[in-house]
Amino acid sequence: MPISPSSSAQAAREVVAERLRSLRREAGLTVTELADRCGWHHAKTSRIENARTAPSAKDIRLWCQAAQAEQHAEGIVIQSLNAESMYREWRHSVRNGLKQLQGSLVDFFQQTRLFRVYSSTLVPGLLQTEGYAAAVLGIAADFRELPIDDSAEAARVRVARSRVIHQPGHRFVLLMEEAVLYHQVAGAKSMAAQLGHLLTAGALPAVSLGIIPMAARERSQWPRETFHVYDDALVSVELVSAQVKITQPAEIATYLKAFEQLRSMAAYGAEARGLITRALDALN
Repeated sequence: MPISPSSSAQAAREVVAERLRSLRREAGLTVTELADRCGWHHAKTSRIENARTAPSAKDIRLWCQAAQAEQHAEGIVIQSLNAESMYREWRHSVRNGLKQLQGSLVDFFQQTRLFRVYSSTLVPGLLQTEGYAAAVLGIAADFRELPIDDSAEAARVRVARSRVIHQPGHRFVLLMEEAVLYHQVAGAKSMAAQLGHLLTAGALPAVSLGIIPMAARERSQWPRETFHVYDDALVSVELVSAQVKITQPAEIATYLKAFEQLRSMAAYGAEARGLITRALDALN
């Protein structure tokens, strides 16, 4: 089963911390001596070495200078930046608005060949209609207390980005829990349009749409956090407070194992369409 989704990010931070600790020791410096040379309190050195505080680029350059290892500075700076990008709080991601966040993924989507998405909460973004997306993003804007609500514009960008499902060279394996069909995150009209769109989008040649029935017996996986797998190179996990990017091969393999078990429980084709139609009927 998937382990803590922030573990890859923490592991990456610990690698940076260990490299800095090793440079200090190789230079024959104590924690206090390095701190004195860098001009900060020794407690900061300890926090960095124990991966409790992420060093800034300036911190790393001062550290390497103090340890007479300036040649390693830029490599460690890049490594640290990569580690911090793996765990990014939503409050930072949406700082410039929801529209910009949606648009930032266009090129990445074009480069990805195989999309695998599991959602226990919402219709996957790749299949969202503009009305449904606007409602979802509006909830996000309200929850994040954004000074400017650009959810309507962001929804249009999301839908435009999702046109990748009609382009050759891409495949989409999309799973959702049946409960998603009943989550009233939008008005009845928007919900009906969204469910109707699932009926047509699920029939696209490049799309495999599976719905895990609520009545599924003896589940091999319980409902998990929503996650996206891009090719075999990246897993993105959505948490309440942050988005976690996982690149460690062993951890990606764990998510793929969970995905395949979830996939084995899903309904497809006529059976999946029946579940969607039932949810549509329930709106009336």
